[in-house]
Order: sequence, then C-alpha cells, then structure tokens
Amino acid sequence: MSAGPGQVLFEFVRHWSRRTAPEVAEQGRLVLVVESVYAVSGRRAATINAVAHEIGIDQSGASRMVKEATAAGYLELRAADGDARRREVSVTDAGLELLEQAHAWQEEVFEQLTTGWSERRRTQFRRDLLSLLERSHPSH
Repeated sequence: MSAGPGQVLFEFVRHWSRRTAPEVAEQGRLVLVVESVYAVSGRRAATINAVAHEIGIDQSGASRMVKEATAAGYLELRAADGDARRREVSVTDAGLELLEQAHAWQEEVFEQLTTGWSERRRTQFRRDLLSLLERSHPSH
C-alpha cells in the first residue's frame, strides 16, 4: 500500500524538522525564533506571548528561545513603550544577517532538491506550497 499525499507531506516535514546534528538543531532554533519575531513585528508588537503563539509553543518555551537568541545577539528584549511591565522583542542587525544567511541556505536546498526540474515546474510548486500555506492559516 503506497502512502497518500498527506502522509508524504508529513513525512517530508518530519524529515526536515529532525536534523540531528546538535549545531544544526541549535542554529535552526535560533533561526525559528528570530524569523518568528520578524514575522510578528510586521503585524503587531512582538511580545513573548505573540512569539509563543507564532511558533506554536508555550510561553515559557518561547521565553527560553528568546533569551538564547538575545544572548547570541540576534534579538533585543526591552520594556514596551508606555508599559514598562510588558516586554517587547525586536530583531537586531545581526539577527537580520542571520535571516539572510538562513534564507540563502533554504534557497540552495530547494535548488538541490529540484535539480532537473524546469523553471515552470519550480514556479508551480512554489505556488502550490503558498496555496497550502495560505489555506493552513486559522482564517480559512
């Protein structure tokens, strides 16, 4: 019995989410939290709770990730304007550089995985992935 398309999709996701080398896993966590802060910042203030929601983890896990990325120099944590009790997170210049490097690596991996594909096929696959991503948001 062959795997259905849903099983194949999730097998692919599991494959890429379980990178076993510790340095790759650590770098992946840093990229994940920095990218999440960057995404949230484009919509609203990036608080720890907003980052936790974006990543899909609890507040304490997001707080640890933000602290690690802050210690690495990729994020900055500060008191919110008008409410010193609330903390907001922002991406530093080093964090933006990290994202640029991560995105370049992601494009390299995509190029490698689609070697031999026509540009038309790559473009259609990208559109299909974007459609799946759009449909996966809660508003759909």
